[in-house]
Amino acid sequence: MARASISLALLAAVLAGPPATSGADPTPPGPSLPSYGTYAWPVAGQVIRPFEQPSGPFGPGHRGMDIGAPVGTTARASSDGIVAFAGKVAGEHHVSVDHPDGVRTSYSYLSSVAVRRGDPVARGDVVGLTAAGHAGVEPAHLHFGARFAGQYIDPMLLLERRSLVGLIRLAPIEDGQP
Repeated sequence: MARASISLALLAAVLAGPPATSGADPTPPGPSLPSYGTYAWPVAGQVIRPFEQPSGPFGPGHRGMDIGAPVGTTARASSDGIVAFAGKVAGEHHVSVDHPDGVRTSYSYLSSVAVRRGDPVARGDVVGLTAAGHAGVEPAHLHFGARFAGQYIDPMLLLERRSLVGLIRLAPIEDGQP
């Protein structure tokens, strides 16, 4: 009976919300997202499927982005960190790296893994080689994900902006042409 009373009191306190304050927020702010554009692309390629925020912890969504890359492409650490996981999940090779800024990146659907749990990695170090990617999705790709403060985030927010140098070519303007 006492346990039920304590549970009900805790539930009531949670539902009531935080106590009123004099205007000053007594709780410290949570961690802030790292600076945008500070992580390197793990492979060179086009985004073939972007991040789609899940509706909840188990809800539908795409918890990362797929970057087109031929099978066997070198996948590289996007930033310095420590390998948190390197192994198989549901028969597929995956690597996760914890970074000093609180971000955990993941590199999924690898054909082989080049690191082990606990290994330090520097930005650009090889973590593995790409495989085909999500079953039934073409073209072959790397699934690149990111979490921050326990939540999935759009990894595109972390990645440095790609240079358009070499991608855009301007044609010469002939005299008398607009």
